[in-house]
Amino acid sequence: MTYCSSMYSSLERVIVKNPTEAFRNQHYLAEQWQTFNYLEEPNFEEAVREFANFIAILEQHVPQIDYLPASTEVGMDSLYAHDPVKFTPAGAIILKSGKKLRQPEAAVYKEFLEEKAIPIIGELTGDAVSDGGDIVWLDDRTIVVGRGYRTNDEAIRQLKEMTAPFVDEFIVVQLPHDQGEAECLHLMSFISMVDHDLAVVHSRLMPVFFRQLLIERGIELIEVPEDEYHTLGCNVLALAPRVCVMVDGNASTKQQLLDVGATVYEYKGEEISIKGTGGPTCLTSPVVRN
Repeated sequence: MTYCSSMYSSLERVIVKNPTEAFRNQHYLAEQWQTFNYLEEPNFEEAVREFANFIAILEQHVPQIDYLPASTEVGMDSLYAHDPVKFTPAGAIILKSGKKLRQPEAAVYKEFLEEKAIPIIGELTGDAVSDGGDIVWLDDRTIVVGRGYRTNDEAIRQLKEMTAPFVDEFIVVQLPHDQGEAECLHLMSFISMVDHDLAVVHSRLMPVFFRQLLIERGIELIEVPEDEYHTLGCNVLALAPRVCVMVDGNASTKQQLLDVGATVYEYKGEEISIKGTGGPTCLTSPVVRN
């Protein structure tokens, strides 16, 4: 079995978490949303409806969907199943979030993977912190890691070591301060690969060398305008090459994707995505892509 080393190949197996488990109930959300730095308090019932619609899109394309269990060890951010692990061709790397409130998710995730008999090839130790949202497979032999508030140098050193057998090129991208340490800026905040030669980007946040590198590799860039960046227009999940899902309301980005022959599915993501600033790539942890 070869696990995931792509952001755009056909998605065969994915891990998600239902808001019924992560958000629990309205009372819990009322108590917790500010602690977890959400933009507003999510509406629980509406979140459940939005997620059902999102899953309905996934089910059309993804043969196997695994659901993370409820756990009192973790908080409402555990909805964003992408961040506590990153998959390599040989299995998962267990990460340790740069957001302290999210660090307990790693142990719960590890137990879940063990129960599912999904191999774990390593985990971050010591002072290393990293979120899955900072790690992008540019292609199946090139990995890019964002160095920012959520991923530090020690994590990058350990990740480089663990991924060495599968990687020809390990690229570190320095992330900007942007809105500061309390806000979540990941590498995946400003790039989503939707094919080997197509990426959705918000260039204003990109280091020049990285943008040039993409263009030199023949990757066409779909430019997300400023207003749509704030409504997660840059957060696009590829279900297969040029078949993708995004939060609705990002008309310019959607049209640009359609113009290059992509198929675009949309879901209403006000409660599960916008308020927690976590789009479809954040809601999903791809396990197998072929």
